[in-house]
Amino acid sequence: MAVDSVKEVATQGDSAQFDLLNEIADAEKKKPWQSGVYAKTLDKRADFRAVLISMERGARMKEHHTDGAISVQVLKGAIRVNVQNQAYELRVAGLFTLGPSIKHDVEAMEDSAFLLTISWPTSEKLRSLEHRGYGS
Repeated sequence: MAVDSVKEVATQGDSAQFDLLNEIADAEKKKPWQSGVYAKTLDKRADFRAVLISMERGARMKEHHTDGAISVQVLKGAIRVNVQNQAYELRVAGLFTLGPSIKHDVEAMEDSAFLLTISWPTSEKLRSLEHRGYGS
């Protein structure tokens, strides 16, 4: 997966603004993408992440988990999120949320882009997470 990222925002009081259509167009200019997936971290804070992910039709993000609660908002195309033997198909303007540490995978049903937001847990909370089968 090709990845771009930004530096961590200095304080939680800071704000940021993004033109997501321009960000998607910029990602397209960077093709070809390794594995058909391109991710750019737009905002990274101690307790929050916003990541724009673009995928070519047929690309797949293998099963993984995220330690924070997530939301996925489709901006272009269509994706399928597979969670615990349940498939959720999302199209433009579709929103999906998922609790922390739940295994899932993502596949692009067509050329797609989505905004992933992660509510990152505190270090104390992270240490106490069950991780649902990951690690010890």
